[in-house]
This record gives sequence, C-alpha cells and structure tokens, in this order.
Amino acid sequence: MVMGPDFSRGVREEDFAEVDELLKAAFPTDAEARLVQRLRADGDMQYECCKPWDGKIGGYYALSRMQAPQGWACLAPMAVRPEWQCGSLAEQNPNMEVGGPKGEIYRAPWRFGSRLLQELEAIYEIPIGRLPANVPQTVVALGQPSFYGRFGFSQERAQKLKSAFPLEHTLILRWR
Repeated sequence: MVMGPDFSRGVREEDFAEVDELLKAAFPTDAEARLVQRLRADGDMQYECCKPWDGKIGGYYALSRMQAPQGWACLAPMAVRPEWQCGSLAEQNPNMEVGGPKGEIYRAPWRFGSRLLQELEAIYEIPIGRLPANVPQTVVALGQPSFYGRFGFSQERAQKLKSAFPLEHTLILRWR
C-alpha cells in the first residue's frame, strides 16, 4: 500500500529545471525562481531539499546562507506543486479513510509542505554535537506563524531581530 510521497533528498543539478518550473507554478511571479538562481550563482545556497512523488518533484525548500549572524540560514523559498497543495493529493486517494482519527493520521504524509517542515524540525532535535558542522545553527523563516509554529519555528525568538520584514511574520528554528 502506498503511504505518501517519497523520502526527501537534496536537489541535484539535473533537478534545477524542474525546481524552476515548480517555483514558477507555485508563485504568482518568477521572483522566487530568479532568487534561487541568483543564490546558486552567488554561492549563497547552503542546501536545497526536494520531496519527489510519482516521478515529479512535489515539494521544495531552500536554505540560504545569511551574511549575519554567522551560522544562520534563511528558509526561502518553500513551494509545493499547486495541484498538490493543501492535502489535495490525499483527497484524490481512493484508499484513504476521511473524517476520523485514522483518516487524519493517514492523510498527514500526503501534505508536502508539512512533511518537509517536519523533517527539517527533526534535524533540530538531534544533539548538536552529532551533526555536521555545515548544518545552520538557526533558520529564519518569513511566513504564517500558525503554520510554521507547528514545526518548531518560534515567533517569540524572532522578536529581537532587526529586519526589513515584519516581525509578526518572522520565525526562528534552532536547537532546543
């Protein structure tokens, strides 16, 4: 029985065109696709993650190096194929039980954005001494606190930052 998307993995050079298409489809403009291209070209891309399913990249996120503080990264952009957003892939699954606790548990693996953030959050639950030195100490995200807050990102931790972006939508993920 198929349980949901494939395991997340790093983005490879042969994935760049598909990631570009995903970003252009998921956002109203090509600004995020251009951002990713610029981060790669400038050497500021720290890590890119994708979640494949059914021969396609269904979800993606980028961690880019921040200039300061050292060891921090930005989570941006993050995208899910429009046709698979909001659990719509789960809705299309004829084997899924909907409406009860079992259905909700079964449904969770099909939510690409949630799965990607759960996996990222899990990294920050591993003791810091057991991780490679290139894992960012802190990840900053700009987005909906009600969404990112479910995955270890804290709006409260971000309130002392100085940012050009609104602090009410700025969150931080770091080791606990």
